[in-house]
Amino acid sequence: MVFLVGTLGNLSAQMVLFEGTFEEAEEKAKEEKKDLFVDFYADWCGPCKALHPVLEELSKEYSGKVDIYQIDVDKEQELAAAFGIRSIPTLLMIPMKEEPRIMQGAMPKDQLKKAIDEFLLKQNNEAKQ
Repeated sequence: MVFLVGTLGNLSAQMVLFEGTFEEAEEKAKEEKKDLFVDFYADWCGPCKALHPVLEELSKEYSGKVDIYQIDVDKEQELAAAFGIRSIPTLLMIPMKEEPRIMQGAMPKDQLKKAIDEFLLKQNNEAKQ
């Protein structure tokens, strides 16, 4: 597992299974037509801690299809505010050509897989057809 701090302008983001900056990851996702899955979390948050290993598993399972990021709201207050994050964990799914969708709370792996498969990958498959 590789965790690196990247940047989005003056902001940094912790990334799961990606080496490079947030801007490079975003550009790579656009070039490869991949969707993004962003977890807004905090180190002190119990449900966030419980969700972390699930996201590690999903990042491996969806490698090459969906990029998964984790953003610490305590370190990136400006970025969290820009996305209107008021509670954590908050999960933001960003498909390539549709409006983002927000989910709140720690969800079980099967629900997260269903959301990725039905929302992100469905959108991605439609875009490629």
